Amino acid sequence: MDNVTEPVRFDTKIAVLLREDLVSWQRLNVTAFLVSGIAGTNPELVGEPYEDADGTQYLPMFRQPVLVFEGAKEFMALAHQRALGRGLTVSVFTQELFTTGNDRDNRAAVRAVQQSQLDLVGLALHGPKNAVDKILKGARMHP
Repeated sequence: MDNVTEPVRFDTKIAVLLREDLVSWQRLNVTAFLVSGIAGTNPELVGEPYEDADGTQYLPMFRQPVLVFEGAKEFMALAHQRALGRGLTVSVFTQELFTTGNDRDNRAAVRAVQQSQLDLVGLALHGPKNAVDKILKGARMHP
């Protein structure tokens, strides 16, 4: 039986990195899109459905926190390269995706640009805590 008084510790980390010049609605939109990639490819990270005292059912969510960071445009590219160098798969959101209106056009917009030329406004990653910490070293927690 699990000890319900022991703090829950995670050996992995879910993190989102946002470009610091995004306006509020963009930050929220980008974060939502990015974490959907993590949830969709790592179903083990999603917990059980929720239920209130009246028995109303709610959707499940991640079992661990999602930490949100911010950094300059140049840092976005550096973190992207660090993540790929460590073998992590990331979800990306580029500036061009603000002008598309559907998944097909989103994927085409990313496919049209070479990796080193992506105009990243956000990325999300999940991996071992130490790896994620090293990838995001130099980023600031989102205010």
